[in-house]
Amino acid sequence: MTALDRWRDFIKSHDRGALWDLLHPNVVFESPVVHTPQRGREITFKYLASAGKVLGSPGFKYVGEWRSDNGAVLEFENEIEGIRINGVDIITFNDDGSLITHFKVMVRPLKAINLLHRLMGEQLARA
Repeated sequence: MTALDRWRDFIKSHDRGALWDLLHPNVVFESPVVHTPQRGREITFKYLASAGKVLGSPGFKYVGEWRSDNGAVLEFENEIEGIRINGVDIITFNDDGSLITHFKVMVRPLKAINLLHRLMGEQLARA
């Protein structure tokens, strides 16, 4: 099972242990609202687990996918509090495709970014 397959399983299950095991120890996470890249498994896990709670409603779905030899771009959509969210997860994998080494999220429109900024801040404060 590839890291992409395991990521898709996490999206469905929200299994925090599976997420932890999927992340390379030196993984880098780039948020649409945090200026600097977040480095390491612990902080990346915190962000992705929190995002799973914020975005992981039944309305979340991937609507597009583009792959390369060592990565994928997954376009997603959801609606929260009446605001339609559109974004992409840009995911890079290690050489054998078993772990995530880099995870970048980009979101539009501005209303969606502002909403996610607020909701993620609230979720991270509880984490």
